Order: sequence, then structure tokens, then C-alpha cells
Amino acid sequence: MFESLTDRLGNALKSITGQAKLTEENIKSTVREVRMALLEADVALPVVKAFTEQVKERAIGTEVLKSLNPGQVFLKIVHDELQKVMGDANEKLNLSVQPPAIVLMAGLQGAGKTTTVGKLAKFLAEREKKKVMVVSADVYRPAAIKQLETLANDVGALFHPSSPDQKPLDIARGAIDAAKRAHADVLLVDTAGRLAVDEEMMAEIKALHAGINPVETLFVVDAMTGQDAANTAKAFNEALPLTGVILTKADGDARGGAALSVRHITGKPIKFMGMGEKTDALEPFHPDRVASRILDLGDILTLVEEAERTIDKQKAEKLAKKIKTGKGFDLEDFLDQIQQMKNMGGLTSMLDKLPGMGNMGQMAKQTDAAEKSFKQMESIIYSMTREERRFPDKINGSRKKRIAAGSGTQIQDVNRVLKQHSQMQKMMKKVTAKGGMRKMMRAMGGMGGPGGPMGGGGPMGGGGPFGGGMPPMR
Repeated sequence: MFESLTDRLGNALKSITGQAKLTEENIKSTVREVRMALLEADVALPVVKAFTEQVKERAIGTEVLKSLNPGQVFLKIVHDELQKVMGDANEKLNLSVQPPAIVLMAGLQGAGKTTTVGKLAKFLAEREKKKVMVVSADVYRPAAIKQLETLANDVGALFHPSSPDQKPLDIARGAIDAAKRAHADVLLVDTAGRLAVDEEMMAEIKALHAGINPVETLFVVDAMTGQDAANTAKAFNEALPLTGVILTKADGDARGGAALSVRHITGKPIKFMGMGEKTDALEPFHPDRVASRILDLGDILTLVEEAERTIDKQKAEKLAKKIKTGKGFDLEDFLDQIQQMKNMGGLTSMLDKLPGMGNMGQMAKQTDAAEKSFKQMESIIYSMTREERRFPDKINGSRKKRIAAGSGTQIQDVNRVLKQHSQMQKMMKKVTAKGGMRKMMRAMGGMGGPGGPMGGGGPMGGGGPFGGGMPPMR
């Protein structure tokens, strides 16, 4: 996420952050480089001007020049101002109203609006414990109605049917009545998108908004469109009383222009960002954490929250107890560890949140190789019988040949998995012997020793961030 901006700002700040003494001249020089980095990242000009002026004003003051560590103070100023541009803190949805709380979703065609409705439904159901109903008022695209129905089934949300021969306002009012009868807490209303902002579209969505009076009106916008995203959001904000923005495809946005421009230009908070295609790939937008990611300082808080949410603690306790009683760590347990990693978004997602790892550069290919390696390992283990998974020592040459054929791999690939399992088994014994559950949870991220995808020979090897496992649970 925002790799280009991270790289450019890193180069701009590299020369100044390590210096023991700063002068007005080298501060001005660095601010000029920061300005260029932001412009190249497609940040809107008014935002760049306001940001750099504020950084320069604070940096040239006594705050930096009289500091014992001026380089680090300058970095903190840049971090604070990045955070201020994007908003001071995460702003949650206002759902404290008489149910159902109506949330209207607006945006251009292709921004990922319908997919985001599904993601938001899942987020509200799982993290906010809300009963959610969804409805599509997009009468111009029948496929959108069917798509939303499929998504609703996938995420466990209630779906109110609609058809292209109905009027959007009639659909929405019918859904409100249905949501009341079903005792739904939240009703998400998907609306039609257009290829560009036009009067007809705005008139229709204005009438829909006035007719249902939503508590939240969210503008869904593609982060990869850069400052155009902010300009489109401004046009919608002039037509509708927006309460917030959702940035989609933020995981594919190397520049970061939208994230840094939307709040300043619209005055509306970014409430969520989409970080992938899966239905659980929606994150609350925390300006302080995103600022840290942009400056390659990591986002350990989000990483820990994801671990706490996705790691099955009961399974971990059960496994720790199993190993302590001498029953060992079999290939079914090994498979479970791989799947826990996948539940956290895989290596790429985790690396993006680690300090010094945001701009992976040459590591990207190695990371892709590691992800592929995980898939191959799963395939090999699935090709084994239940007995072979539980008693790996029984896997002889003929069994290896059968497993390789069944998984479409080579015998040496099967041998590699068995070796990685053996190394992981030894590590698990040490971990549970010395620290029980806490160290067991930390070890969730450490996938084996030398030669493994996360061991000494892989991209995460040696003293890398995964050498000691995941960050500790709070």
C-alpha cells in the first residue's frame, strides 16, 4: 500500500532524520523534496501546499532546532501532519439510532460499491454484532442485484429482493419496512453508479436520500484514481450531505494521492479502506496508523488486532496442551498453522504492517514465492491419508511417490514439507516448554527453520521480523 509514496518520502527524509543538528536551510531543502514526493504521488496541490507549509513552520521553530534529536523530531512532525491531513482519529459509523440504521452507499460505476456493501455487512455483523439487511436500488444493472444477493448469502446478511422495473425510492422504502419486520439493526442501501458525475444521477440519488433520510451517507471511491477521487468526492459532497468516505482498492494504490487528498478537499472523514477482494478485506481507517505505514514505521496495532481476531485461541491452547503431554505436532497441526497465516491476509498483508517492511521492493518476488510455497504445502498435505498426517514417520518412499503424484508435485517437494514440519515440531516443543500459551501465540507467525518459506533461507529468514514469531497478544 502506497509503496511509491513510502519510497519517495523515505528518500526525502533519509538525509535529515539521522543528523544531530539541523539548520533552517537544510529543513527548507528537505521540505522541497517532500513537496515533490507528494506531487509525484498525485496528492492534490492545495493539500501539498497546506501540508508543506505547516511542516516547515513547525520544523523551523524551536521544536526542532533546540531538540537533542532534531532528525527524529522532524520525522515526528511529518508523521503528525500526515495524520492531521487524513483526520485526527478513526470515525466510526453512527448507528446509535432507532433500528434500522439506514446507510446509503453512493459512488461512480466501477468503484467497487456493491462489493463494499457486502464487506461492510460482514464487518458490522462480525465486529459490531449487528443484524444486517442489504438491498440494491440499482435498477439499471440487473447483474448488480444478483451480485448483492450472492454476497449477502456469502456473508450471512439478510437480502431484500428488488427488480429493474421498480423505482429506487420504492425499493428502499420496501426494504425499510422489511428490515423493521426482521428486527434488523442496519440496512445498507446500494445505489446505481454512473461512468461520470451527471445531473440525472445526482437528481435521482438526491430524491432517494430525501425519501429515506439515512443516518450515514458514504461515498465509495477507487483509491487508485488519485486526486480525481478527491475531486469526485467533492462533487458528490456538494450534492449530498456525505458523512464519510470508503476508499476501495487501497492495497493496489502505490501512490496514496486519494488517501491524502479526500479529507482535506471534502472535509469528510475516510471511515474505511478496502484492502483486497475477499469479503473480510475491509479495515477501519486509522489516520495515525496509515501515516505510520506511509513513513514505513509499520502498523503493529492493526497486525495484533488481526491476530487476536483471526487466530483461534482455543485451538492454540489445545495444541499447546497436546504438545506438552508428549503427543507431538503432526502434519494436521502444521496445516492448521498455514491456514491461520492465510486468515491474517497472508505474508504480503502482514509485511505491509511491519516497521521497515512497507516498501518491499526486491522482496516482492520472494514474498510471492513464499505464498506459492504455502499453497504447494497445503496441496501436498491434503494428498496424504489421515494416518499419514498423524504419523509422518510412516511416510516411506512409495507413499511419497503417491503423495507427489496426487498433489502434482515432485518427491523432493514432499521431502521439503516433511523437513519443514520436523523443524516446526522442534520449535513448538521449545516454545510450549518455556512459555506456554503466550509464546505459542507468538509462534503462530514463525513457519519453520532454515530453507523454509519463513526460515533462514527464505525471505523472512534469520533475524527478520518472523524469526521470533508474531508480536505478543495484548
